Amino acid sequence: MELAMQNGDYVPDGVGGLRRVSGREALLQRVLFKLAARRGAFPFREDLGSRLWQLPKLPAAQRQGAAAQFVAEALEGEELSVESVALSPLEEGSAVLTAELLWQGEPLSVSLDIR
Repeated sequence: MELAMQNGDYVPDGVGGLRRVSGREALLQRVLFKLAARRGAFPFREDLGSRLWQLPKLPAAQRQGAAAQFVAEALEGEELSVESVALSPLEEGSAVLTAELLWQGEPLSVSLDIR
């Protein structure tokens, strides 16, 4: 079981504690955390997180390929497969990343704003 997060904050359970999640919901929490966290920012876990924050610095033609590589790198070790990664540009320097995943035969989708 893991603690539930929403918009970067822990979710209260209504009785003075924090809500816990397990199974599919816990996996999605871990995936979103690993994609949003900056790889190299944790001194004792430099392999935790992704390099997605570097995408705006890359030439536009290289971003899609790099996004797929960065997602696969961040989720290495999770018991799932990355089926596809799509990057939809918004305004200058930002985009929405959508990753289609497969976990225990069940398709999952996650989206993340990249700035």
